[in-house]
Amino acid sequence: MTKADPTDRATGAGVNAPGRARIGARTLRTDRWWMPQLITAAVLGLFAIYATARAFQNGDYYSEPYLTPLYSPCLSVECVPHSSDFGTPIGSWFPLSPAIIILIFPLGFRMTCYYYRKAYYRAFWLSPPACAVAEPHAKYTGETRFPLILQNIHRYFWYAAMVFSVILTYDAILGFRDEQGNWGHMGLGTIVLLINAALIWAYTLSCHSCRHIVGGRLKHFSRHPLRYWAWGKVSVLNAKHMQLAWVSLVWLVVTDFYIFLLARGVFSDPRFF
Repeated sequence: MTKADPTDRATGAGVNAPGRARIGARTLRTDRWWMPQLITAAVLGLFAIYATARAFQNGDYYSEPYLTPLYSPCLSVECVPHSSDFGTPIGSWFPLSPAIIILIFPLGFRMTCYYYRKAYYRAFWLSPPACAVAEPHAKYTGETRFPLILQNIHRYFWYAAMVFSVILTYDAILGFRDEQGNWGHMGLGTIVLLINAALIWAYTLSCHSCRHIVGGRLKHFSRHPLRYWAWGKVSVLNAKHMQLAWVSLVWLVVTDFYIFLLARGVFSDPRFF
């Protein structure tokens, strides 16, 4: 091990911290460590573009009885007829697309999610780019300063995500109605919405905050058998949190795009009964 350069000690942080070996290479890794970060940046970037475009489109989001999750619940007076099952508390004071307000909560939940933090910290901020790869920043302050300190509101976004999970489940149930409001209908859109609701529930319940809320601060699980049982179930989901994060995100786009095609009249919803 070579002696640390005195100029490195001046920064006092990261790979230049006192006592660190002086290595000129950014990393000694020979694998394609940058590939996961590149894929993550591409997928999240494409989703951001798609969701933004759909939100500002302010149209083609409802094909009775299906409402896309990107606009659910539709609370504006500008919503198309029959799409506002929870009323229209958003009046004419908000002239933009109703999706703008709605998306704040599910996107806030995902953006502050522990897994997504790791994903975009590495892919966009390069903090750090990968394990055993030096980051370009002079110092690291963690999530103790603005704006990253806002990540601490993740738990409150989780509460909102639980409400939206219930709403999306309600939307899926409404998918069993036909255009006249009669129950007994089931089409491909119904299945698409049911899968979307199930994946959103799985992703939300697999959250690290959910696991802590269910079983955190318990010193004796034996005294709380119900919470211990729930904690065990959530822990199983938590082990798949990364996979559920990606699958639910991709299926969210699939669901929205399917309803978009129906609303545009590209094809009719295949019915099973």
